[in-house]
Amino acid sequence: MTLGGVSRETAERLDIYSALLAKWNARINLVSRASLADHRARHFADSAQIHRVASHPVGHWADLGSGGGFPGLIVAILACETGSPAEVTLVEADARKSAFLSTVIRETGVHARVLTERIESIAPLGADVVSARALADLATLLGYAARHLAPGGEALFAKGARWEAEIAQARRAWQFDCAVVKSETEPGSVILKVRGMSRV
Repeated sequence: MTLGGVSRETAERLDIYSALLAKWNARINLVSRASLADHRARHFADSAQIHRVASHPVGHWADLGSGGGFPGLIVAILACETGSPAEVTLVEADARKSAFLSTVIRETGVHARVLTERIESIAPLGADVVSARALADLATLLGYAARHLAPGGEALFAKGARWEAEIAQARRAWQFDCAVVKSETEPGSVILKVRGMSRV
């Protein structure tokens, strides 16, 4: 699956992103070598579906542990075309990955900011949407979301085949409403749309 049906400007931004990802990945580990060859399906399209399942329009979107920019940079690129979200914050503690994110933002001309800090150390972001992909177990992610979401906000977490076990484990410590959206790019994987989290 590829990321189709986008404007020429969005396609050009994605091409710039692709080139920078290949260049930087030779020096720092942004994505696995195996997935780099198929990054448009494995990372771009996967991130785009996270953008699609959000409850738009979104004011402020915060992507936690952005790493190589998934889904946060793709969200920022798509926002140039759709107008939502209005604001994107990428949180990445690793200074080298943070430098990569800043480079892509500058080269593509998208509107986003990078915070080079630990998720648990920064002041609450008050985001309408919080996202994370391949970052931590669900119980840990709920703690991050509870800290950084605005009241009534939603969290979007990409999860693999063990998602049901993660939900069961998280419910020992948290109460939350959770909708499950099947992944279009990865069989057995899902996107969890979580709202109303509170500690048990």
